[in-house]
Amino acid sequence: MEKIKRFSVYLKRYRVYVVIFLISMVLLTLLWVSVYFQNQPKELYPQQILNYQGQDLSSISTDYSNNIAGIQSFNMSSYRLTITGLVNQTVQYNYSQIINSFQKYQKVVTLHCVDGWTAKILWEGFLITDLLKEAGVKPNAVVAIFRASDGFSSALPLDYIANKSIILAYKMNGLIIPPDKGFPFQVVAESQYGYKWVKWLTTIELSDNANYLGYWESRGFANNATIP
Repeated sequence: MEKIKRFSVYLKRYRVYVVIFLISMVLLTLLWVSVYFQNQPKELYPQQILNYQGQDLSSISTDYSNNIAGIQSFNMSSYRLTITGLVNQTVQYNYSQIINSFQKYQKVVTLHCVDGWTAKILWEGFLITDLLKEAGVKPNAVVAIFRASDGFSSALPLDYIANKSIILAYKMNGLIIPPDKGFPFQVVAESQYGYKWVKWLTTIELSDNANYLGYWESRGFANNATIP
């Protein structure tokens, strides 16, 4: 009888140890799983479109952010885009006016950087020619100078802008352009190298100076950036 009682006591102790062991193993497993998933790489821009009408697109992350003064930051409510220069009247648009007042267009365009990388992106935005209509383009204007908030600038001929249906993009691969990629607007200068694709746009100035040199052009880059 005494042996049975001792065995019963040992069995109870054993059960307690087993339960403690099992609980410890569960907690350790949960901790390992948590650490594992925390260390897994997270996909950037998970909601982006990567295929459009049968065309495979590049990830937004492959559009490297080359800038001259760091990533620019804008507040939607205070943002203004100014159309000035050789126009009948200077016009200012806020972000909401641009987004809601103009016809939107989509096109797949590949950005070619002089550094050697490319990014094939679905862009969505507005015809620059539509944005210029309210201001009224004077007959002697031949180029549009695009100025960014960081001091960057570049120019494109008005004939090229009209003939190529150049858009001012606010989306890439279906997502609002991220701040590091040029929010709120980027010029989609198709068939031109990337230094013509002005990000963080704040001003479009119409000019008669066909030889205007932008930031990189004044530092030796070709003013004609057409891709061969």
